[in-house]
Amino acid sequence: MIACTIAGSDSGGGAGIQADLKTFQELKVFGTSVITALTAQNTQGVHGIFPVDAGFVEAQLTAVLDDFEVKAIKTGMLFDAGIIQTVAQRLERTNIPIVVDPVMVAKGGQRLLLEEAVAAYKQYLLPIAAVCTPNIPEAEVLTGLTIESQEDIERAAQALLETGVRCVVMKGGHLKSDKARDAVYQQGEPPFYVETDRFETPHTHGTGCTFSAALTAGLAKDMSVQESIILAKRFVDAAIKHPLNIGHGLGPTNHFAYQQLERELPVHVISTR
Repeated sequence: MIACTIAGSDSGGGAGIQADLKTFQELKVFGTSVITALTAQNTQGVHGIFPVDAGFVEAQLTAVLDDFEVKAIKTGMLFDAGIIQTVAQRLERTNIPIVVDPVMVAKGGQRLLLEEAVAAYKQYLLPIAAVCTPNIPEAEVLTGLTIESQEDIERAAQALLETGVRCVVMKGGHLKSDKARDAVYQQGEPPFYVETDRFETPHTHGTGCTFSAALTAGLAKDMSVQESIILAKRFVDAAIKHPLNIGHGLGPTNHFAYQQLERELPVHVISTR
């Protein structure tokens, strides 16, 4: 099983390409990568960004796809509209399921996506995506809606489905609740929800990257979308609840935890059927 991540490099190792490849490895999927930007980054923030030319992003992606039988692809930090359009135009010629993690802002508040690039997501990438995994602030930017309730979540998800993406996972970590509930909406299907007990910790650097990478790994292993989402929820729940406590800022999640605790990781799945 082979997966590919198209994302930025995190020199601190907690997010981006590094988090994705660690997640793939832990889930026994061979990881390939396309780097869209270099960042000077640690747990205390992003101290510099050096974007890769869109033409070289395409060269990396073509090199991977020409040689490997990639079963699933995820996108993370794409930075600008040119990279988004280039990646989308190359991927629309494939039948590989694409997971879009619309990375926009780092945990420390630094922008990882230029403002003018948001429209490119909706025009080029979401229409060819199998799954999109926004958190609440990302969904607000993509839809222009304010999200404060479950009804707001549903409206935003429907707006995203209208772009053509086949499944939207609205991650609920930013909503105040004793549960970490993600709402899943699919074209032509009733929604369902996956939830775990909330765990309060500042060490959540890379959670979005890790979740989407685990979901991608599931698809690469021919799991269904629902099975892959549940796998991703279990993986990131373990990674959050067993922090490594390294660095002097917002620390990374623990990618080792899932293999150590797999049999102890319940996820509550709520179906509306």
